Amino acid sequence: MSRNKFPPKPRYDPDTGPVYLYGLHTVRAALDNPQRDKRNLLVTTNALARLMESGGIGRMRPTETTPKELDRLLGADAVHQGVALEVEPVSRFGLDDVRHPRLVVVLDQLTDPHNVGAILRTACAFGADAVVTTARHSPRETGVMAKAASGALDLVPMIEVRNLGDAIEKLKLRGLRVVGFDSEAPAPLRPRVDDVPMAVVLGAEGKGLRQRTRELCDEMVRLDMPGPIKSLNVSNAAAIALFAVTAGRPIDQM
Repeated sequence: MSRNKFPPKPRYDPDTGPVYLYGLHTVRAALDNPQRDKRNLLVTTNALARLMESGGIGRMRPTETTPKELDRLLGADAVHQGVALEVEPVSRFGLDDVRHPRLVVVLDQLTDPHNVGAILRTACAFGADAVVTTARHSPRETGVMAKAASGALDLVPMIEVRNLGDAIEKLKLRGLRVVGFDSEAPAPLRPRVDDVPMAVVLGAEGKGLRQRTRELCDEMVRLDMPGPIKSLNVSNAAAIALFAVTAGRPIDQM
């Protein structure tokens, strides 16, 4: 009985393979980002027409494909809308690269790419100057994260730091008030009526903020919820937190 001598072709692994961004909004933002190294654009005829209408594709030479081929590449659950862009990971920044920060989101070892992407989208919506993540215990850039961010991955600088405590200290030296969120914090979150530059610190679901991170915060607050469910997904909590801390900011600074 004969056997196939060739091993099956390995399935694309988003955690180790090349970075594919997908979805019209996500790919549009990547194409418009001059700092993004773009390799290959895989696109259906209809999706290419929509990209051309929204701003063109620059010097990219598209590779025509089909929805079925994209499903095979990205997985059946990927909502690709007929387009995928192979890229290098977005350039990471340092804190010194962000001039005059007034709103920064700090993530203490959040590992879920859906949550990090959703927080990036919310941070962009509220005009955050940067999102800070840890070098370890944070997700690799993937299409899943980029899709959840809906283009924000190419609009908000992501800063990866080795020592989160040192980064928080630096933010404080630059005049930001650091507010940490914890369900057991002594004070409830209240809308801010001042215009003080803020750093909002959020921890992973379940674990929350690490002890050292708590100690470095200028204040710790909690989200009080009157309903029977007393906890929220961290990305939902981030939206409420950013709304509250920017409530007193003038409209021209939002």
